[in-house]
Amino acid sequence: MTDELVLVDVADRVATITLNRPEARNALNGELIEGLRSRLGDCDADDSIDVMVLTGADPAFCAGLDLGYLSERAQRRAAGEDIFPTVPLGASAEPPTGKPVIGAVNGAAVTGGLEVALACDLLIASERARFADTHARVGIVPGWGLTVALPEAVGIRRAREMSATGNFVDAATALSWGLVNHVVPHDELLSFTHALAVDIASTDQVALRHLYATYRAEAALVDGPRFDLEWGRYREWQDASPDAGAAIAARRASVIERGRSQQG
Repeated sequence: MTDELVLVDVADRVATITLNRPEARNALNGELIEGLRSRLGDCDADDSIDVMVLTGADPAFCAGLDLGYLSERAQRRAAGEDIFPTVPLGASAEPPTGKPVIGAVNGAAVTGGLEVALACDLLIASERARFADTHARVGIVPGWGLTVALPEAVGIRRAREMSATGNFVDAATALSWGLVNHVVPHDELLSFTHALAVDIASTDQVALRHLYATYRAEAALVDGPRFDLEWGRYREWQDASPDAGAAIAARRASVIERGRSQQG
């Protein structure tokens, strides 16, 4: 099952990793998270691969953590199990890959999906891409680094607006805010991103990985304590919200409907 949920294609020293749960808009459940982390680790260890491209099977990039899965975990937590969602992609001061990861955002990147996108080194957006943080609207607290990475990408005031409203940001706005590097026609997303990845692969990889390691080490000096703070707040919220599962499930339909109404 895991292999079907995460597809990998390698060409020109570039691995394209595709979240393949389109019927659920690539929402992250346990199997998909496990599969993504496994494939990232495999590609990072593969000497024939220099760059990774992460995308989603149309129509979405990633709708975030599957709310049914999150509700189930919250209920298990309330029953006394010490479980927390596993970070799927480097949304911390210690990413699971040392190689560059380019996010090719083909559609909606929402909440946990936005956090996955923010954990990528570069972001290329299709004209159909949309970004939203619906943590507060769903009734959950982020734990994958959103409160660190989002303000670093767009500025603190814009980040607070996104978190407070849950409103979607379209691709053009995301570009003007600095959230993404490029916006391209949808049909050209993967070819454009692959060409950029090939450019990266053509550099001296030893030097590049040392350079990226320096970027990440410098960020960790500032971001490490901030990630720890967010994770601590998340755990406090979990401990104080024993009925979170029921509340999340109750809000699920209204959030989905609101997202549909904001399309176009």
